Amino acid sequence: MLYNILIDPFVQMVDAPDFLIQVVWEGFVAGVLYALIALGFVLIYKASGVFNFAQGIMVVFAGLSLVGLHEKGVPAWLALILAIGIMAILAVCIEKFVMRPLVGQPDIILLMATIGMTYFLIGFGEVIFGGEPKQMITSELGLPTGSTAFEMGERGLVILQHIDIAAAVIALLMVGGLAVFFNRTRIGRALRAVADDHTAALSVGISLNQIWAIVWFAAGIVALATGIMWGARSDVSFALEIVALKALPVLILGGFTSIPGAIIGGLIIGIGEKVGEIYWGGLVGGGIESWLAYVIALIFLLFRPQGLFGEKIIERI
Repeated sequence: MLYNILIDPFVQMVDAPDFLIQVVWEGFVAGVLYALIALGFVLIYKASGVFNFAQGIMVVFAGLSLVGLHEKGVPAWLALILAIGIMAILAVCIEKFVMRPLVGQPDIILLMATIGMTYFLIGFGEVIFGGEPKQMITSELGLPTGSTAFEMGERGLVILQHIDIAAAVIALLMVGGLAVFFNRTRIGRALRAVADDHTAALSVGISLNQIWAIVWFAAGIVALATGIMWGARSDVSFALEIVALKALPVLILGGFTSIPGAIIGGLIIGIGEKVGEIYWGGLVGGGIESWLAYVIALIFLLFRPQGLFGEKIIERI
């Protein structure tokens, strides 16, 4: 038994390096997409100090808006612009009708508000777009399709899907842009001030209304990018909301307030669950990909609760 756990998987990796690289690449792409979802959670948490339970359904809603508009005859790029506009309107509505009345309320109240938004968006989305899965308009948006195979001599082939490469590039650009936005701009510093204390931020002249509208819009843009990339790999459906929950272990590993942590945590979870499923999954009957991420996060939580890059909160009494 110990041989099957500690020795045999590594022997398989050495014997078939091309397969190992393929597995790691698939995990890398999954990790990048998890990180994209986690970015939306980090944005809202930085601005409000609350876990945005609605981020998963925002990914679905953004993707359905894009595809739904295209199905009604709107050209792809115009549909993309209109979908961005929809996410902007959604951000303003959330700020005006949900966040503004709750200024100064305990965090648990804001969390419950995001749960309420989740169910509202599910119902609203099904009424507007229907509940059937829809195919993402990948080629119409100019995103690459097809694949490239790399030969490894006598060791075999490694196949990379072009859409996966595009997803990785877009995710890295968004992470870099958001990191600069938060750390180098006045609005970014105001966002962090709002997250620390709403009342104190108001006392120094920071507009909560403006900040929250901006950050919810930014989270909507991230949700739209995530919906396009996830939709390109599978259909756009409400099932994507379940996938979005994988962002929770990503946030535990990376830290709830860290943008670089989201991408690192996403890669650890994505690669870890793929490699675990392929080389160790058979020992327990398979299917560990669905729960391994939560086990990794739980173990990590015991030793570093604030995550790899999270801020350690010290309260003086």
